[in-house]
Amino acid sequence: MAKDFCERFAASREAFEEASDALGLDMAALCFEDDPRLDLTEFTQPAIVTAEIAMLRGLSSELGFCPAWYGGHSLGEYAALCAAGVMPLGVAVRLVRRRGALMQAAVPSGEGAMAAVIAPGIADRDLASIAALGVDVANWNSVEQIVLSGPTAAVERATAYVETMLAGTKHEIIQLNVSAPFHSAMMRCIEPELRAAIEDVSAQIVAERAKVVTSNLTGDFHDGTMAGLVEGLVRQASSPVEWIANMRALARVASDVYEVGPNRPLRAFFRTVGLEVKPIISVRTAEKAFAAA
Repeated sequence: MAKDFCERFAASREAFEEASDALGLDMAALCFEDDPRLDLTEFTQPAIVTAEIAMLRGLSSELGFCPAWYGGHSLGEYAALCAAGVMPLGVAVRLVRRRGALMQAAVPSGEGAMAAVIAPGIADRDLASIAALGVDVANWNSVEQIVLSGPTAAVERATAYVETMLAGTKHEIIQLNVSAPFHSAMMRCIEPELRAAIEDVSAQIVAERAKVVTSNLTGDFHDGTMAGLVEGLVRQASSPVEWIANMRALARVASDVYEVGPNRPLRAFFRTVGLEVKPIISVRTAEKAFAAA
């Protein structure tokens, strides 16, 4: 994750050093080597944020990339807030490490699950009967994809129900390899401690800058208040990711959208709202994209 950026750009290396100092971890070793800790969300979350910000800094310092609006899916909202200057990288990685540890501890291993449901128009269907089975729609990823989250047995019942509901239509159900049932009611227990962690660093947060960052909770841009930002981040952990609404909010203000990260999971989602995203997953793709621009 971002290794080629670190090899090429000093600004990217400095981002890894900054995150390492903040966490007391060697983030380059964590991201570039075969480290089993990456299977634990406590380490996965700061690793992804570090890699994405390192990539962005390399793009900005060396290729003149200067975004005006920002959005991020789930954990990516923290990366987006950091990218927009709402919080320093050191604060962001400490927060997401704490967030990851709380999420990991909230539900014993094996007691929670998540499943993606992919089918034309699935997000426009009446899904109240699925919710009645004890699961939550965790992600509204696109009109063609939602994600269910909750207790393992309930997710199994819900996916069996969906199979029946979608019988005779083209669809796919994918059990996700996750360590906890994210964005479900099972995460509500972490809210007090997550709120305390965010409020503890509020002096280092510039909430006004969040006006250019989409909120997964509301679906629109943050309102620029500290109270709104804290509430949005706290409740985001146990609430659905309103990504369809986030994409539409970005589409209102931007004609060019770049997806910066070690992979390109959002590109297909953006296509469903009529936006063709330019993915930046390596130095090579970055140079190609900006040479064309």
